[in-house]
Amino acid sequence: MARQLHPDAITLDVMMPHMDGWTVLTALKADPELAAIPVVMLTMVDERNLGYALGTSDYLTKPIERDLLVRVLTKYQPHLVSNRVLVITADSSDRIELRQLLEREGWTVVETEQGAGALEQIAIAQPDVLLLDLMLPDLDGFEVIAQIRSHPTWKSLPIVVLTAQELTATERLKLSGSVEQIIQKHSQNLEQTLKELQQLVATAVDFNVDIPVDLTPENKP
Repeated sequence: MARQLHPDAITLDVMMPHMDGWTVLTALKADPELAAIPVVMLTMVDERNLGYALGTSDYLTKPIERDLLVRVLTKYQPHLVSNRVLVITADSSDRIELRQLLEREGWTVVETEQGAGALEQIAIAQPDVLLLDLMLPDLDGFEVIAQIRSHPTWKSLPIVVLTAQELTATERLKLSGSVEQIIQKHSQNLEQTLKELQQLVATAVDFNVDIPVDLTPENKP
């Protein structure tokens, strides 16, 4: 089962029929495919030193306290970030380029060419970040941002604006505090920008905080 499932952790008793826990533990740690899986011993046999010598990650003796077991297993719970990005732009060539670059970096990409379609997609499955063009055929990007920020469960969703237009000071002020970053299309290497974006979004997802960005004209990205 360990070879089939590749679990995040294994809990193992010592007293078992046919093959005892020490034999199982030794076999797990001798198998290169399985050796890195943390093994937590849960047993009545108080042989803690032997368990650690054979490679166990933690050793708990029965009766097992629920809270203690949860705390131990939480250490081996993987950090899950879905890396799902919603790309919103009417420019089909931009969508193709962004999809190729993002998927190469491990993102799951959903795309739409309309603002209303973006709101529908967010309602279906909230992404980790939005890449939003301000020039859309139905709702403009400012309206999309306003609707997202007024929604109780979407208001902390990270938004990165993609735009080919020169933003006025008034427009930048309007975006200030509502978006994480403004990327001027074709003003810099897009691939490098996306790598920086990966770190930006990871921070936002990990800590669920807004990332302050100076959007004044003299500090334009």
